[in-house]
Amino acid sequence: MKPNIHPENYRTVLFYDSSADEGWLIRSCAPTSKTMQWRDGQEYPVFMLDTSSASHPVYTGKQREHNREGRASLFNQRYAGMMNALKKG
Repeated sequence: MKPNIHPENYRTVLFYDSSADEGWLIRSCAPTSKTMQWRDGQEYPVFMLDTSSASHPVYTGKQREHNREGRASLFNQRYAGMMNALKKG
């Protein structure tokens, strides 16, 4: 990394979701005055999260599957009969 490009408070912060007892160590400038001892035995500044992917009831961990065909193709399939009727009209 280039020197002197990050703020002075750029450090490793524990982002912790207490409802799921899950946390992530991330380099951040997140404002926090609390600290917490993590599973590795070291103490880190902690930023408490309200929800995360570990505790959110709707998150499934899967991406949405998209149709293989494009939108124009779907439009043509849906309205093909109407277009033919207009052309004959």
